[in-house]
Amino acid sequence: MSGSADWREVLGHIISNPAERDRIANEIGVHPITLARWVSGDSSPRSHNLRQLVRALPKQQRLQMLALLEHTATDMSEYEFDRSAQEISYQFVMEVLETRATTPTPLRFWSITRLVLQQALRQFDPERVGLAITVVRCMPPGQDGKIHSLRETVGLGTPPWGGDLEEKALLLGAESLAGHVTVSCRLEQIGDLRINRTFLPAYQVEHEVSAVACPIMYASHVAGCLLLSCTQPNFFLPEDRLALVRGYTHLLSLAFEPDDFFSPQCFDLRIMPPPKVQEQHLAGFRMRVLRLMQGSPNSQARLASPQAEQMAWQQLEETLLSLPPTTEE
Repeated sequence: MSGSADWREVLGHIISNPAERDRIANEIGVHPITLARWVSGDSSPRSHNLRQLVRALPKQQRLQMLALLEHTATDMSEYEFDRSAQEISYQFVMEVLETRATTPTPLRFWSITRLVLQQALRQFDPERVGLAITVVRCMPPGQDGKIHSLRETVGLGTPPWGGDLEEKALLLGAESLAGHVTVSCRLEQIGDLRINRTFLPAYQVEHEVSAVACPIMYASHVAGCLLLSCTQPNFFLPEDRLALVRGYTHLLSLAFEPDDFFSPQCFDLRIMPPPKVQEQHLAGFRMRVLRLMQGSPNSQARLASPQAEQMAWQQLEETLLSLPPTTEE
């Protein structure tokens, strides 16, 4: 194959970094050894693997690889179509529906949310400019029957955000874009948080320049929202991207049970402390969960991990709401 050694040489240089090798192999769905075999010429990737490889590369390396591949017999036109596609594929929709139909109830939320977020991240950020996407869901109502905060749950990101954002989860309230969108039941986007910080209530977290949130709805009730942040200004401004946000949010609604959705009248969101304050209280969160699971020595029943974690979040919410107001932004 004319020029094939060139693209293999470039790939060899890229995967000489073990972390990058493992990341690319994971995104393509092959073993890292397979990448080494492609480099050595012991085997050649199939067309769909080659297109996946190109999509997994950062922008500069992707352009270089495409230029080299133009000298091969491989038709990359399908890749170009995939890169500009602004619709959720039929095959993926069917995959989500099958997961919904076949996954046991206790695993359904995590299975569907991870599946949808992984696909959304690939489609929104193929050039890896930096994007975070998080499922935000309602905390259980308090003793007054009202919902006072939301909780970040499953989250994924591309650099500079970490891959799995769950460990950085926070409670969000009336001060947040997520809270505003959940209560209003209406999608909202902010083009540049550096300039427009008063249009909607929102904390600007590290790396975040633009953001969008879309409510997760079912029969006029809401379970939370899908929250996306990007390092680029006005990233979510194009209508085709907003349509994709709505589409993936609708798919995410399949991860929730009917009891997870609440009437807008159930919300009385409070102002939650800023991230730095919350992080101080979250430092011992896992230990709190463990203590709840262990229970008292005289207790017959022990809490399972999901129940203990939910109770720990409720205790944390109560603690944070009892703190004096802070002037920190």
